[in-house]
Amino acid sequence: MGCASKPDLTTEATLDNLNLRHLHYFWVIARLGSVVAAADHLELTPQTLSGQLASLEAQLGGALFHRANRALQLTDFGHTVFSYADEMFQTAQALSDLVSQPAQDRPLRLAVGICASIHKLIAYRLLKPALELPRTVRLRCQTGDLPQLLKRLNQRSLDVILSDRPPADKDASQVRCYALGRSSMSLFAAPELALRLAGDFPQSLNHQPFLATALDAPYITALKNWFASRNIAVNVVAEVDDSALIKVFGHQGVGYFAAPTVIRDEVCRQYQVTHIATIDEVQDTLFAITRDRGSHDAAVQAIIEGPMAIVQSIDNFDV
Repeated sequence: MGCASKPDLTTEATLDNLNLRHLHYFWVIARLGSVVAAADHLELTPQTLSGQLASLEAQLGGALFHRANRALQLTDFGHTVFSYADEMFQTAQALSDLVSQPAQDRPLRLAVGICASIHKLIAYRLLKPALELPRTVRLRCQTGDLPQLLKRLNQRSLDVILSDRPPADKDASQVRCYALGRSSMSLFAAPELALRLAGDFPQSLNHQPFLATALDAPYITALKNWFASRNIAVNVVAEVDDSALIKVFGHQGVGYFAAPTVIRDEVCRQYQVTHIATIDEVQDTLFAITRDRGSHDAAVQAIIEGPMAIVQSIDNFDV
């Protein structure tokens, strides 16, 4: 097991030598363009502010401004220092604005990992309850395979993972896994190909071009077993780990593909493909995975509880 990196113990000493108040004065001068305007804004005398600026330049070891036609202009070194100072004080202002709000009004931050094999229309539906909370939710999504996402979850860079499979036994003790729901799977293709495959279904699928997401996706395994039980030879012409891209391939007539029946109408409308058939025996089950310890914030809780609202309007999606 790798060792965590040690904190940089020189940082505190460096900050002790850097006068942040003087740096703030410099930042204001640079933004307002003159010592007089900055002094008025900061409620200091121009003489005092000029002295603080000179102290900062001596401390940093270089001139920050030069005069051009009675105006202050940043030197190259000044531009470099300003870029760091601007990021620092903009962040500090954002933090100040945040903590000044009542706790119940502060935005919720939600970092979600989404397994690449999950259909993105389904992912949106699962996230929607969090986005509809009364409080503002600042959402950040990352896609990847489950082992990568579990690592980020344990590092606390993610709050929840949406997955089409539960974690492996070796990881299960470190996380909580919630079954959100399941849907039967349907097959789709570009209209011309779909028309050809709809006749004599399912034997019409024999040796026909099939577009697969990750071949280890649980529904792909179930679908291949369903094909095998009917003596249908599967001709995988492309394996694409992006569920949106696979629909684009399908729209172009490269092959037929599978997607949850619950999003059938949206898939047909958005990608201009045709529904071939629904296979009730093949199910796609979805999970939310969180850290094992600690309570969930309102956004994560909304995702965990959200599928009940989906069930009320979509009969094919069960919990």
